[in-house]
Amino acid sequence: MNAISPEAAVGRVVLLTTSHRVAPGLLSWPAWQVLHEADRVLCADGAHPQLPYLREAGIPVEETAPTAEEIVDACSGGRTVVVVATGEGEPALTDGLARLAGSGRVRMPELELLPASYDLPGARLLDLVQVMDRIRVECPWSSRQTHAGLAKYGIEEAYELVEAIEEGDRGELREELGDVLLQVVFHARIAEEHAEEPFSVDDVAGGIVAKLIHRHPHVFGDETAETPEDVKEHWLRTKAVEKRRESVTDGVPLGQPALALAAKLASRVRTGGVSAALPVGDGIGYELLRLAVRAEEEGVDPEAALRAAARTYRDTIRSAEGLG
Repeated sequence: MNAISPEAAVGRVVLLTTSHRVAPGLLSWPAWQVLHEADRVLCADGAHPQLPYLREAGIPVEETAPTAEEIVDACSGGRTVVVVATGEGEPALTDGLARLAGSGRVRMPELELLPASYDLPGARLLDLVQVMDRIRVECPWSSRQTHAGLAKYGIEEAYELVEAIEEGDRGELREELGDVLLQVVFHARIAEEHAEEPFSVDDVAGGIVAKLIHRHPHVFGDETAETPEDVKEHWLRTKAVEKRRESVTDGVPLGQPALALAAKLASRVRTGGVSAALPVGDGIGYELLRLAVRAEEEGVDPEAALRAAARTYRDTIRSAEGLG
């Protein structure tokens, strides 16, 4: 490496990073400026997705992996060298530059990290979709799964999510939300393979976006809602029109836990303005029905209330066993 005189301009090294989750070529204006002004643009990855777009913009890119010493030499005389970072970054180069800087024997160029594109909120969801695509193709277990076969896992993960919420465990909450999200992406990936009615995770997301916008005219439209009750009333009214339901009980899944089912029916009766007396009957089933309806009227989730009581009962049992 040639010696650099103290009087010489030190130049500049710009490490240009990009996100693979953003379409290639969509770079920030500062990035395009430094690329056009650079004396040299280097990239160690000849298959880097940005290269065709840089060359189309008239920027010559050298496909090379220079050492830290070579980079410092290239910056002598006040020149600017841009290194287009690969997907793994440039650890060898940055470590080498740090080593040279720490030696005190070399007058270092200015070092700058310039993010040329940024991840938008939700960008990691793209990674999840890509990983799921690969697993569906290459994993012997995942490649054989069906909607029906996965149904039980959806139920299990939903219950584990509820438990994390009730326990107040933030770490578990994040993990269980991920497990629930996995079920959505997994089912959507399987749905892509349907011969007659395929749909993708984009179709799923697009559908829920359209639904949310339509059911929130007080946010996206001209209507107003002053209270949560106003919002809920409009939601139910819009939903009834969308689903073309004849009965307030339409759409209530009968396979859900019994207390939740009873409370849901009671909620539909109340919000729908239906005058329907509780059925008269003997036995614990009818007693539980009356308790569930009473809980709904008082704004209490009977499932959550019973789970809380059951946890207390579990602790009492463990205490009686001497387990603390």
